[in-house]
Amino acid sequence: MNYGHLVDEKRREAFIKLVETIEQNLPDGFEKVEENGGLGYVIPHSLYAKGYHVTPEKPLPFLALIAQKQHIGLYHMGIYADEELLTWFQNEYAKQVSTKLSMGKSCIRLTNTKHIPYELIGELLQKMTPQRWIELYEKQLVKK
Repeated sequence: MNYGHLVDEKRREAFIKLVETIEQNLPDGFEKVEENGGLGYVIPHSLYAKGYHVTPEKPLPFLALIAQKQHIGLYHMGIYADEELLTWFQNEYAKQVSTKLSMGKSCIRLTNTKHIPYELIGELLQKMTPQRWIELYEKQLVKK
């Protein structure tokens, strides 16, 4: 697939490798959609009929890959909702990558394409099934 409209030439190879990493490691049940200027991976209505609580006609978002001006953003809602998973990822990143981790609540900012830990990202993706994400998501809704 050509991602020329989603990412600039200098980061295209890394973006494509990230897409491949996602698709090789994300458990079955997630669906790829193009949205918000990037790629999203959602739980389709066929698995979670309620959809996203803010806009129920949309499927439940889980993961997004978006090329920003200064970085490629990998938005993983599981690390936002599961503190244990977040801690695991932060610790493993520190062990495996020589550069400092740059992230927000759910966004892993990949600023240097030479230091993207594809294998670690693959491992992170394997740790959350659609069913587990639905459980965490519904727990978050109850807290609000």
